[in-house]
Amino acid sequence: QVQLVESGGGLVQAGGSLRLSCVASGIIFSNRAMGWYRQAPGKQRELVAAITSGDSTDYADSVKGRFTISRDNNKKTMYLQMNSLKPEDTAVYYCKLRFGADYWGQGTQVTVSS
Repeated sequence: QVQLVESGGGLVQAGGSLRLSCVASGIIFSNRAMGWYRQAPGKQRELVAAITSGDSTDYADSVKGRFTISRDNNKKTMYLQMNSLKPEDTAVYYCKLRFGADYWGQGTQVTVSS
């Protein structure tokens, strides 16, 4: 069955870095549209970064220049490198992959302290 397993979340100080990973199983991984979303308390879920089947990338304005999305098709893993973290980046982060339907990871908590 389809599974997306996330790791790498945690507590970090402002200005620090963190890398999130999302490992896929049970599906074809290569050349799928994928992305990272986040949802902060009291706010709607928003797109943070996306990578298309052609490896084009898009970022929310709030993270542009600080976050980088990438993937390793051989490892069936998607990454989100987060640098210069700010307290407003605190949220639950979710990975998503399209394979006919949208599949979501379980979410991982990222907390940035001031």
